[in-house]
Amino acid sequence: MKKYLWIIITALSWVVSGCGAYLNQPMKTTRARIGEQTPFSFHLRNLPQPEEPIIVAVYKLRDQTGQYKPSEVGTSWSTAVTQGATNILIKALMDSGWFTVIERENVGNLLNERKIIRSTRMEFNRENAGQALISPLLFAGMIIEGGIVSYESNIMTGGIGVRYFGAGGSGKYRQDRVTVYLRAIATKSGRVLKNVYTSKTLLSQAVDGGLFRFVRFSRLLEVETGFTYNEPADMAVTEAIEKAVYSLILEGAQEGLWRADSSQQNLMNGAMAAYEVEKEEMEQVDLVGRNHVDHGHYSSFSISGTSLLYQGDYPNPRFRPGVEAGLTAVFSSGLSFHLGFGKSSLATEQAFDRKVTYFDGSTRLRLLPTDRISPFLFAGGGLMMPEGEMPSSNIPSNMLLKLHAGLGLEYFVTDFLGLELALDNNYLMSDGLDGVVNGKYNDFFYRSRLGLKYYLSRNKKK
Repeated sequence: MKKYLWIIITALSWVVSGCGAYLNQPMKTTRARIGEQTPFSFHLRNLPQPEEPIIVAVYKLRDQTGQYKPSEVGTSWSTAVTQGATNILIKALMDSGWFTVIERENVGNLLNERKIIRSTRMEFNRENAGQALISPLLFAGMIIEGGIVSYESNIMTGGIGVRYFGAGGSGKYRQDRVTVYLRAIATKSGRVLKNVYTSKTLLSQAVDGGLFRFVRFSRLLEVETGFTYNEPADMAVTEAIEKAVYSLILEGAQEGLWRADSSQQNLMNGAMAAYEVEKEEMEQVDLVGRNHVDHGHYSSFSISGTSLLYQGDYPNPRFRPGVEAGLTAVFSSGLSFHLGFGKSSLATEQAFDRKVTYFDGSTRLRLLPTDRISPFLFAGGGLMMPEGEMPSSNIPSNMLLKLHAGLGLEYFVTDFLGLELALDNNYLMSDGLDGVVNGKYNDFFYRSRLGLKYYLSRNKKK
C-alpha cells in the first residue's frame, strides 16, 4: 500500500510542477480580441508631445534577413520574421504622437482611387468648371526608411536535466535575436538626418518531467508532463520597432531636428537624460547581455576573514578562524599578482592545536576580466611559521615552505569596492607541522577566504 501511495504522490508532484502550464491550457477556442501591447508600448505613448507633428512618408519596411523559420525537423519555407513590418512601423509612429503618417506603401491604389473621384465629379459638375475636383495630397518633409536587417537563431542555448531509476525531468532554452534599423531622410536634400538601430532577443523554453517504473512484474507505470513557451516573433519585432521610433525621436530632439512642446520641455529633458544613461550602459554590454567594464585598476588592498581546516596525521580536524591582509598588483585586465599575510591556527578536536602565521604570493587569472562578477584561478607558494617547536622539521626558524592552488569568485560592488570569495589547498613541503612523520603525503590544509577589496584605478570617473 505504501508503495502505491509513493507512486501516486510522485506522479502528482510532476503534475503540480507544471501546473502553471496546465491551468492555462487552450482547451477551447477563443474569440478575437484587441491586439496585445508590448512592454515598451507604454513608454512610447507617454513621450512628451511635439511642438508640431512631423509629416512623414513610409514606403516599405523590408525583411532583409533572408532567414527562414528554424525547424528541428526538415526544412521550413516560412520566413523567420513578419512580412508586414510596415504596418507595425506606421502604428508605432502614430502611437508616439510625433508624426503624421501619409500613405506611400500602396500609393498606386490611392492614386487610382483619386482618379475615379475626379472623373466622377467631372461627370456631375460640368457646370462648375472652376470648382476644385479633389483636395491635393499631402507631401512629406521626411521619409522613414529601414528594415529588419538580421534574425540570428540559437545565439545561446542550454539546459539541465536529471534522471534516476526512471524518474526525472529536464529543462532547456534557446535564445534568438532580431535587429531593426530605421533612418530619417530629408526629402528636399536627401540627407540622412538620423540613423538608429535596436535589437530584441526571443526566448524559447521547454520543461518536461516523467516517471517510468515497473510497479510489479509485467506492470509498468509511465507518467509524463511538460510545457513549452516560444516568444512570438511578431511581438519581438514590434517592440524593436517601437524602441527604434523612440530612439529616433529622442536623438533627433537632442540635435535640434525637432522639438517638444514648450510646456513639456522639462519632461523631454528628463527623457533625454535617461536615454543618455541607457546608451552609456549599452556601450558596456555585449551580445548576450553581459556588462563589460574596463576598470583600469593597477592595484588593490584587501582584508579578509579566513577559515583553515587541518589535514595531517591526526584525525577529527576542526575549522579555525583567522584574518588575512593582502596587496594585489594588476599586470593586465585578467592577470595579477597577490601578496598575502595572515594569522590563524590549525587544530583537531583534541590532539593538536597550533597557531600559525603565513606569508604567500600567488599569480591570479580572472576568467571574465571585463565582467562585474568573475571566477578566477590562482596558484603560488609561500612560508608558514607555526608557533612552538617542530621536532621533526629540518627547516630553521620554524618556517615551512608551502605550495597552494585554488579558485575563487570576485564581484565588483562599485568601481572601487569588491567582494572576494576563495578556496584553496595548501600543501606543505614538510611532514613536520604536527610533529608526526607518517604516511605517504605531507601535511596540508584547506583555506577558505571571504573579504573586501579596495581598488586603485588609473581611470577617473567623468
